[in-house]
Amino acid sequence: MAQSPKLDRIDIKILTALHEDGRITNAALSELVGLSPSPCLQRVKRMEESGLIAGYQAEIDVHRLADTITVFTEVTIADHRREDFATFEKGIAQFPEVVECHLISGGYDYLLKFVSRSVSDYQSSIERLLDAQIGIEKYFSYIVIKSPIAGRKPELSNIVGID
Repeated sequence: MAQSPKLDRIDIKILTALHEDGRITNAALSELVGLSPSPCLQRVKRMEESGLIAGYQAEIDVHRLADTITVFTEVTIADHRREDFATFEKGIAQFPEVVECHLISGGYDYLLKFVSRSVSDYQSSIERLLDAQIGIEKYFSYIVIKSPIAGRKPELSNIVGID
C-alpha cells in the first residue's frame, strides 16, 4: 500500500466533496474547491493512487429492492490465540450475507451485521456458520426493528480536525 499523502485544506475540501457526491464532475469539483480543473484532477489522482480514495460506488437501498431484515450478532470465539482469530476471519469472509464484521473489545469478540430475506434465512445462515467450524463458541442475535440513523457518512472535518 502506498503511503498516504500529506493533506492540506484543499485536499480535505476535495475529499469532503467526493464523500458527499462521488459522481461530481471534475469541472464542478475544481470550481467548488477553487482550483483549475487540471491541478484538481492531479490531486484526486494522487489520493486515488495512495489508496486514500478507495473507490466510488452507488449506494443501493436493498430494503427498497426487496423485503429484508437486518440482524446484528455478537459472536464469542472459543479460543483466543492469533490463529483462532485468523481462522474465524477467513471463514466469516465466505458468507456474503455478513455485510460487516468488527473485532470488538468488551464482553464478546466480534460484532456481525447480516442482511437476510427473513428470520428463517438468517437462522439458516447461522446454522451454516456453526457447521463451518470456524471457532464460534456462542452468539446472540439482535433483529433491527427500525433504523432512525443508518449509513451516515462521517463528517471528515470532525475526523481530521480541519474546519
